[in-house]
Amino acid sequence: MESERTVKAKVKPVLHAGRFLPYQWAWINDRSKIKLVEKSRQIGFSWATAYDVVRQQCRKKTHLDAWVSSRDEIQARLFLQDCKKFSGLLDIVAGEIGEKIYRFGEERSVTAFEMSFANNTVIHSMSSNPDAQAGKRGTRVLDEFALHQNPQVLYTIALPGITWGGQVAIISTHRGAHNFFNRLVQEARYGKNKKNISLHRVTLQDALKQGFLNLLQRKLPEDDPVQDMDEDAYFDHIKSQCADEESFLQEYMCEPADESSAFITSDLYDGVTYSLSEKWQKPLSECGDLYVGIDVGHKHDRTTMWVWEKLGGIFFQRDLKVFHNMRFSAQEAEIWPVLALPNMRRACFDRTGIGAQFAERAQERFGEYRIEGVYFTPAVKADMAYKLRAAFEDRNVRIADDPETRADFRSIKKEVTSSGAVRFDAERTEALGHGDRFWGAALGHYAGAKPNISYFVPIERRSDRRFF
Repeated sequence: MESERTVKAKVKPVLHAGRFLPYQWAWINDRSKIKLVEKSRQIGFSWATAYDVVRQQCRKKTHLDAWVSSRDEIQARLFLQDCKKFSGLLDIVAGEIGEKIYRFGEERSVTAFEMSFANNTVIHSMSSNPDAQAGKRGTRVLDEFALHQNPQVLYTIALPGITWGGQVAIISTHRGAHNFFNRLVQEARYGKNKKNISLHRVTLQDALKQGFLNLLQRKLPEDDPVQDMDEDAYFDHIKSQCADEESFLQEYMCEPADESSAFITSDLYDGVTYSLSEKWQKPLSECGDLYVGIDVGHKHDRTTMWVWEKLGGIFFQRDLKVFHNMRFSAQEAEIWPVLALPNMRRACFDRTGIGAQFAERAQERFGEYRIEGVYFTPAVKADMAYKLRAAFEDRNVRIADDPETRADFRSIKKEVTSSGAVRFDAERTEALGHGDRFWGAALGHYAGAKPNISYFVPIERRSDRRFF
């Protein structure tokens, strides 16, 4: 345990094996064939699972490997690094962390990080490609399960691997009410639980009641702002950092978000995000054709500049700038250099209301053929919104997995008025604005999705003209 020092946390933890909180210890000692936890973020479940896997794999009677599926290669490596630390603490002989490439056909492959034990078993930790689980026997750890592109396929492929021994451990926060992860939770809690899932649930509040903040404050640097908080203050601090109430409830309180009214659902969003290890930003001058969308705001709403690079029919997010309560002259100083790039093909501005003058100034400076002002009528907004969602459905866009952008996109609701007209709107919040990131992305996609227009006007030949 960490050396004692004065902390502001009020709850003193009861530690098992000198380092594990009660909810972690209950998870570690659950030997059910299938165990599942719906959990708050960042409360130590992956860490506790690493200890559990090491403890099981080092036993003489263990003869099958363990296969860990993480969200991406970064998380896969971090999990195995925790395993390596625990092997040292438990005085277990284990090999160094190595790498191995698994190939599926000529073009697909996945990198696995591996650590072996004296009993000749190995822990394989890799990103979430379901193909990597096929045909393998032994324990499965499916970390951040709900964030996988297709959790149901991953579960279906991984489950047969424990036929000859081992365990399936499913660890995740929620990602929408209609995610397969939530279906498993609901089946275990309210159904007949035919799969015999051992269900665990730990919210941020549960963790705090068991002494989580005390441990956290002993780990953090002494000058960290969290050191001055008790449990109530820390709870409020985490809540205030979230993009909105729905995000907080889902990420920290185990309450899946309602997808029924969201225009861009979590499944759609997850299907087009870059992995955490991908470097999605690059110098705009080194990109191919750029298309820019600018949703104009000032006092309450944000001005959002979304930059897409279009390659082979796919739109890649390359930049996102959000300006809040900033003078228009200062916004122009940030936006104009992007519009001046020679590879910037077209930019669409929201020219409704205060955006009209902004769009007009951009046209005067960069030309009306490169800058287009778009009036946000209900019909135009519907056209742009549906085009962008179709790109999500076809996976023709790639965007960064930013919490504020995710919450902003999910805030867009489709409503049908009493007259039968379709209207798109979002709740205005202090943290996010008014769906500004979504409309910036939609405007930029609209700029790039429009058919190419020829700006050369042919001269009509007059048949009655005489030549001398």
